[in-house]
Amino acid sequence: MERCEWANSTPAMQEYHDTVWGKPEYEDQQLFRKLVLDMNQAGLSWQTILNKMANFDAAYDQFNIIKVANYTEEKVEELMMNPGIIRNRRKIEAAIINAQEVLKIQQEYGSFSAFLWRYVNHEPVINEFQQQSDVPTHSEISDQLAKDLKKRGFKFVGTTTIYAFMEAVGMVNDHLVTCVCRRSEAIVKLKE
Repeated sequence: MERCEWANSTPAMQEYHDTVWGKPEYEDQQLFRKLVLDMNQAGLSWQTILNKMANFDAAYDQFNIIKVANYTEEKVEELMMNPGIIRNRRKIEAAIINAQEVLKIQQEYGSFSAFLWRYVNHEPVINEFQQQSDVPTHSEISDQLAKDLKKRGFKFVGTTTIYAFMEAVGMVNDHLVTCVCRRSEAIVKLKE
């Protein structure tokens, strides 16, 4: 069974690749969760985030957007003392700001999902990469989305982070053409 090259380092990475990464996500809470996890991953390995994922879920109230948007300084201090997550004050504060901005987008667009998916015309962008070195770190779409998010007040949403987020939530399908998940998706499409 062949996977995308990056997924072969550990069993946890394989599991994440096979069951989560690149699957189209439309639920606002999960989109917010993946955005916060991707912004925390910046500068670290994804394996670090995977190792701490359950801790992040518990620390951030399962990424309940309303709860996170209303975190107080007391909650920030609590998170800063939590050894199970990335303890970076700027990233913690960014998660709160980003939750507040997600709530504004929900008011404007009806959902965070509707806002995000319009960038790809509500269909995943399917790339045809042969090897990992072909996969870009950003795209014209991630540049546009990052710029829009920054203008709205989001933090830690550079184009590289946003491209990784778009891959994670399935807006961009960057499974290599030889990847078993890519073949599985093609088989599902044929059956539909």
